[in-house]
Amino acid sequence: MPYSSVFLSDIVKAFDLEVVYDTGDIEQRRISVADVTRPGLQLAGYYDHFGPDRIQIVGNMEHAYLEHLTADDRKTSLLNLFGKEIPALIITRNHEAHKEMIAAAAEKNTPIFRTGEATANFSNALVEYLKMELAPRVSMHGVLVEVNGEGILILGESGVGKSETALEIVKRGHRLIADDQVEIRKVSEARLVGRAPEVIRHLIEIRGIGILDVKELYGVSSVKPSEGIDFVINLELWDEKKTYDRLGLNEETTEILGIKIPSITIPVGPGRNLAVIVEAAAINFRVKKMGYNAAADLVSRVFPGGNIK
Repeated sequence: MPYSSVFLSDIVKAFDLEVVYDTGDIEQRRISVADVTRPGLQLAGYYDHFGPDRIQIVGNMEHAYLEHLTADDRKTSLLNLFGKEIPALIITRNHEAHKEMIAAAAEKNTPIFRTGEATANFSNALVEYLKMELAPRVSMHGVLVEVNGEGILILGESGVGKSETALEIVKRGHRLIADDQVEIRKVSEARLVGRAPEVIRHLIEIRGIGILDVKELYGVSSVKPSEGIDFVINLELWDEKKTYDRLGLNEETTEILGIKIPSITIPVGPGRNLAVIVEAAAINFRVKKMGYNAAADLVSRVFPGGNIK
């Protein structure tokens, strides 16, 4: 489900913003739009198509324009901007806030923050943060690992061996993102990103042993806070009555939040090294993305004419 808003105080903490003017209600203010505005035209008096629900960012150009104005014109310009009930204004590059800006903020009850970051870098980072926090999301029972740069979501019934497989994958030099519960967010119409709930981040449960901290056991290079979901592997107990794909010609997908992700189903049976199989599946998926399909190549060798009946 989508998150409709994020607390302004969370943004302040995430980006370590300096509070220039505190309205006293930062903890209650919410941001609901995953975009920001640099109000150059607005400071000049043009408000057509203006989005007042966006965070406003003042960088070099906006600051220079305000410097160019007289004190009275500067106050009028800022009162007009703050009068639109914007949620907050952030000054970049550690520029000083004009006294007219502080006065207008006090009159219109608008919080002001400051950062030393360059305007473009900060704006891009803030938009990405807001997209992530406001994205539609779902929590799934599974494991998310990164194998050779591919985000692999492993799904299956409880007890099928997902966590044990993930632990062996980590031992083979890959990285764990989440075990047991994966928070999946739709950050665009074609991209899903998964991460672990904060309370279980870096932790993995192995039956008979208990809870393990992967970061402490295998080092910081063994974990990652989030990863895009590129491929889904469905683990299921081997069913003798079921026919499994032996060539890999079938194209399966798993739909999550309206996005179809390429997937395969791997039967689990005694003696199967799931970690090696998952690793091979991830590498094979990567090779397919680069244009080579071993199964299709085999068919073309056996049936040069393309007729496989």
